[in-house]
Amino acid sequence: MGAHSSDLSTSASPTEEPSGTGDSSEMALVAYDHPGVSDLFAVLAYGEISAFYRLAEDARMAPSMQGRVALASMAAAEMNHFETVVGALSERGVDVYTAMDPFVRALDEYHASTNPSTWMEALVKAYVGDGIAADFYREIAHTLDPRVAGIVREVLAETGHSEFVVHEVAVRVQESSQDKARLMLWGRRLLGEAITQAQHVLAQRESLTDLVIAVSGDLNGVAALFDRMQEQHSKRMRVLGLV
Repeated sequence: MGAHSSDLSTSASPTEEPSGTGDSSEMALVAYDHPGVSDLFAVLAYGEISAFYRLAEDARMAPSMQGRVALASMAAAEMNHFETVVGALSERGVDVYTAMDPFVRALDEYHASTNPSTWMEALVKAYVGDGIAADFYREIAHTLDPRVAGIVREVLAETGHSEFVVHEVAVRVQESSQDKARLMLWGRRLLGEAITQAQHVLAQRESLTDLVIAVSGDLNGVAALFDRMQEQHSKRMRVLGLV
């Protein structure tokens, strides 16, 4: 559930705007004042700030100045996105720190269980792992009130340097079949952990669950949403040469 990261929001690239469950012009929008919107902004906020810290830390593993600058630039973009969500929550009269608190444990557990041990793992997580979270938010954005959807899309905007990540990983996996096999397993682990933590968050926050069900139509729609996230994950892995 954390961007970002999260993509990061580094998720740009092979994905198209998800079609969701239908054309947004034919679907009822989730109201601006739906109680789940504040939860949505809060989990986005914590996803962005935790992505900032993680990227800044992972940058230290870079073997080159170019790599350190690339991840540091991504981290700076995540901080800007965090400030955007803080502003959105403030407009709703919501304190960001109080709002984020229910999501800290789940997102921290995701990052703890997917802590990269190598530079290549850090890059794959930056590109693939955060893309998983971005896909989730994009899937639901198209049926939100336009003011809410605009914030979500702004926060998920490309942080840049995805071409750098793709090149670095693609070159490595072409050179080493052992690294390729290890990173394929790593990618599957990122997907599994992300979906597990997303389900935990939804189980704990009724208002956020109500919002996702309103977007998806019913529980079958929620299951289909996760299926589409897995399809997008497969596309990203293919771009990296991890198939």
